[in-house]
Amino acid sequence: MNTYDESSPVRIAVLQARGEPGDVPRNLERIARAAREAREGRAELLVTPEMFATGYNVGPRLDEVVTDDLVDRLREVAVRAGIALVVGTGLRRPDGIANAVLVIDADGTVLARYDKTHLFGDLDRSLFVAGETLGPLVTWRGLRLGLLICYDVEFPENVRALALAGADLILVPTAQMEPYAFIAEHLIRVRAWESQVAIAYANRVGSEGELSYVGRSSVVGADGVVLAAAGPDHDELLLATVDPAAIERSRAANPYLRDRRPDLASAPSPQTAPRQPDPVTRNERPPA
Repeated sequence: MNTYDESSPVRIAVLQARGEPGDVPRNLERIARAAREAREGRAELLVTPEMFATGYNVGPRLDEVVTDDLVDRLREVAVRAGIALVVGTGLRRPDGIANAVLVIDADGTVLARYDKTHLFGDLDRSLFVAGETLGPLVTWRGLRLGLLICYDVEFPENVRALALAGADLILVPTAQMEPYAFIAEHLIRVRAWESQVAIAYANRVGSEGELSYVGRSSVVGADGVVLAAAGPDHDELLLATVDPAAIERSRAANPYLRDRRPDLASAPSPQTAPRQPDPVTRNERPPA
């Protein structure tokens, strides 16, 4: 059994890619190719975009592509490449299909599943049922991993909740589209900084139906420093090293989690009164 020093840096990979709407075999092959490339780059974990295995904006085809063997096929990819996978995919629940992410270890063990809790717009609500809980946190290679999907990370309380629960690195499969490039460009760094966690943000490029994806995937440190970033248009594989010691140093230097005061009560609404006329100054007189 392998043991890992909890203070050791961990190398991760983030896939930015187009994907093939509704074509599961081609998407699995794209994940497998990226997994092999990531391993060649000494990465131990690969993060894919939102709903990458099945396609995101696929409409009624979603029901036919979310098959019962999908998890096993993803486990096989992880084992063959010898790398942990964080894969965005549709998964069934008793009440419908969830927009989900799986964490699969390099030996094929499913470590966690998270279902997107904040559904975005009519598209999400027409296809998916929402998750009801944040988490779980996964302890992996000495890092505590949190999971969010796309729109989830745009709510600061979600990131803060995971940080307070002990997350070091939050993994965010996403399908961010026009006109929201500013979220990928700016908001991810802010989320990392304000909650003192590292974030890996894996986006799509190209288009699905009416959606045009903005790319700009990134890995950001807890200090807000961009460790790796992709452009807006092309398939890319990002490689970055996440260092637990650097996260702890950032938290010591910028102690938001320690200094916050959640016990503060909200002040009552102030009493308001009609505005009084301004007083007459010495050089001003009211009109006669």
